[in-house]
Amino acid sequence: MIEIGKVCTKIAGRDAGSKCVVVERINDSTVLIDGQTRRRNCNIKHLEPSDSKLDIKKGASHADIIKAFKKINIEIRITKPKPRKERPRKIRKSLSKQKKETKEEKPKKTVKKEEKPKKTVKKK
Repeated sequence: MIEIGKVCTKIAGRDAGSKCVVVERINDSTVLIDGQTRRRNCNIKHLEPSDSKLDIKKGASHADIIKAFKKINIEIRITKPKPRKERPRKIRKSLSKQKKETKEEKPKKTVKKEEKPKKTVKKK
């Protein structure tokens, strides 16, 4: 049974081989993990539990997880998010600057409809 504070090793996915701790139980098959992995929901089939357990509260912050891992001598690498850069915008040319080639328009042909004689109804 996987419970809150259980130290596990991730065995599948991009973070395979990394140590993590169960922070919160979502439902029967998924848990929220954090540690050397990214903080994310994880299927319990992708975790291999170890014997150790950390003393953390349900929904503990990342800083609390780092402190708990330091107590058992597991180092967690802290990454900083990249600074947000302004995206270059594409400048569109205005319509006055664009030179449009105009095609010579051909006059439209008109078709004359022939008038049909009206049918008359005879009264008896």
